[in-house]
Formats: sequence, structure tokens, C-alpha cells
Amino acid sequence: MAASSKSPRLGLRRRARAQEPPPRSGDRIAGRVRAGKRTKDLVKRLDPGEIAVIDHPDLDRIASEDLAASGVAAVLNNSASSTDHYPNMGPALLARAGVTLIDFPGHDLFDLVSTGDHVEIDGGALIRDGERLAEGTRLSQEEIEGRLEEQRRRIDEALGQFATNTIEHVREESELLTGNIDYPAVRTRFWDRHVLIVVRGPDYREDLAALGAYIRDVRPVIVAVDGGADAVLEAGFEPDMILGDMDSATDRALATGAELVVHAYSDGRAPGGERLEELGLGHVIVPAAGTSEDVAMLLAHERGARLIVAVGAHFNLTEFLDKNRAGMSSTFLTRLRVGETLVDAKGVSRLYRPGLGIGGAAMFLAAFVVLLVIVVIASPALDNATELLWLRIQDLLGI
Repeated sequence: MAASSKSPRLGLRRRARAQEPPPRSGDRIAGRVRAGKRTKDLVKRLDPGEIAVIDHPDLDRIASEDLAASGVAAVLNNSASSTDHYPNMGPALLARAGVTLIDFPGHDLFDLVSTGDHVEIDGGALIRDGERLAEGTRLSQEEIEGRLEEQRRRIDEALGQFATNTIEHVREESELLTGNIDYPAVRTRFWDRHVLIVVRGPDYREDLAALGAYIRDVRPVIVAVDGGADAVLEAGFEPDMILGDMDSATDRALATGAELVVHAYSDGRAPGGERLEELGLGHVIVPAAGTSEDVAMLLAHERGARLIVAVGAHFNLTEFLDKNRAGMSSTFLTRLRVGETLVDAKGVSRLYRPGLGIGGAAMFLAAFVVLLVIVVIASPALDNATELLWLRIQDLLGI
């Protein structure tokens, strides 16, 4: 898809960072509360300097990156930001970005404060109008990094449980391998084309930026998985198709004219369809097991894609645990079926070498003409030959 006229500077990461930083005095932070139990929805509304109140056990990498990119002064978590079940990177990413993180697992922050309240943070204490509402655990970067290292040493426990759950669920989701999914008729043409599947996963911003030349030259079909649609718009492109349960993509992204495919539960329930109906947007539904990421890959494969390039896809244990997945049976089966058609965006960005392109060819031609003029002017013999040629042309044209 060609680059859109929209600026690639849009989105959470590009919000006005030039605003005044929140008032601080030692360990004290003051700011306005912005509360939300669904972090991926809350980050769309956050402004720099605000104090985010969330309820997110085992804070994952993507949520932390979005929180940090929004410019918040502090994050107050109603749950434990790390349960030590696996090495979740979220708390460490916030700490490295200079965002204060405080856990309040023994309190209900959503009963204590509301969006718009002005509060202060003193150490681990939450204060409003001079009243200490709750005392949480303020996590230092040193403590967070130490816990992360310990979690990594005990990763074998999580790996064993994960592998067991994967094996147990392979039979339940075997339709992904056998191809017994009733795919709807879609208008997007995949046959013999490159397909770029964009998931709002690890390093998706960096991968999209690195693939700019590939997208402009090859013009792949762009399939955005839920919130990946907004990532595509941020990068200055537009999706051809948006596939998922439609709980992460913004209304703006859904209204771009992309074909909308709702990933429903295997029994046919499709909550995402209700949202699109309320917005008055046409869509088709595909009931299937597994994740929307898996279904997007399988749809492209079944429709004859020559190559599938994955941006932000999940490939390792930590990434799956970050997504709160007990196992990876659907992804394991999908990778088996798609096979060599699937490549990771990082591999494409390293191997793809853009051609000269129309702009480059035009510049080369212009430089050649300038060089030719210089040579003619500098050479009397060529100058005479050119003059004779011009007289001959005039004679033929009767000028």
C-alpha cells in the first residue's frame, strides 16, 4: 500500500513531550489521575505528566512501552506488577524510562481515586488534599532489575508448565493444522503477493520503520491485527485489511476503508462485530480457535500469498507469557502449516535492498544531462558537432 498523506508522527509516542514536566521534590510527585482497568485502552487517553492508575498483574512489555511513550509521571498498579511467575520485562522498561512504578495489591485504587483527581505521591504513599489514602510499594530500578535476573534463573519452571499446556491443547486446536476453518469470502487479493501482517507486539515500531523501503517498493498487502492498524497509520501507511476481535483498534483506524474481518470464538460469538455494527461499518466474520495473529497468517496462506512477513509477531516464551497465554498450541500449529512462507520482519529488513526507484532514476538522468552539457561546453569539437546537428534538425523541420 502506498504511503498515505498522514504524518508518521501521529500516535502515542509522538504526543507533545515539550509540556512542562510534573512537579517533583525528591521522591514527591504531583499530578492529575487518569484511571483505567484496561491498560491498552487507557494509554490512548493519557497525557504527559498524568498519573496512570491501572490494574495489570504481571505488567507486560507492550503495555509498559505505551505507558512510557505517553509521558506519564507515575504508574500506580492495583495489582502486583510482577508475580515472579516468569521474567516479565514491563516493570524494568518503565524504570529505565524514568517512570515511577508503585504497586498497591492490597487496596482498591479505583474506589479511592477517580480520573481528574489531583494527587501527590510521597515515597509509596498516595495523598489527596493532605490525606494519605493508601501506602504502596515503590519499586526502585535496582530492585526491579534484581528480581528480573532472579526470574530468568528460574525460567525452566515456567517453560515446563508452558510446554505441558501446549501439548494438552494441540488436539483441541488441530483445525488450524488440518485447514478446517470456514474462511469468509474477502475482497482483498492475496494470490501470489507479499503479505505484511502487523501485530502490536515486540519491536513493532522499529520493525515497521526498517521496512519502509520494502513497503514502498514491493507494495505488499498490509493486514493489521487489531491495534496493529494504528501502528500502520503511525508509520505513514494504511492497512488493506484489519483482522481481530476489534477491541484494540481505534475508531479512526477502523474507518480508513480497510476490509474488516472479525475473529470470532469457535462457537460463533463475535463481540467485535457488535462494535462495528454500532459504528455502521461492514464486516465479515471468521470463527476459529487460536489467536487473531494465527488466523491472519492462515488466511493469507490459504488465499495463496507468496510470502508472509510478520511484524511484532510472538516467537519466544517470554512474549507468549506476556500475552497471558498458558500455551502456544495454536501458534505452533500455525507455524507448521504456513511453513517456509513465513519470515520475520527483522530478516526482511536485513536482506532487502531497495532498487533505484523512479525518484532515483530521475535524479540519475538529470545528473547525466548536466554532465553532458558541461562536456559539450568544455569541448570545441563537440560544440561544433552539436551546432551542425541542431542545424540539420532545423532544416528537416523547416524552421
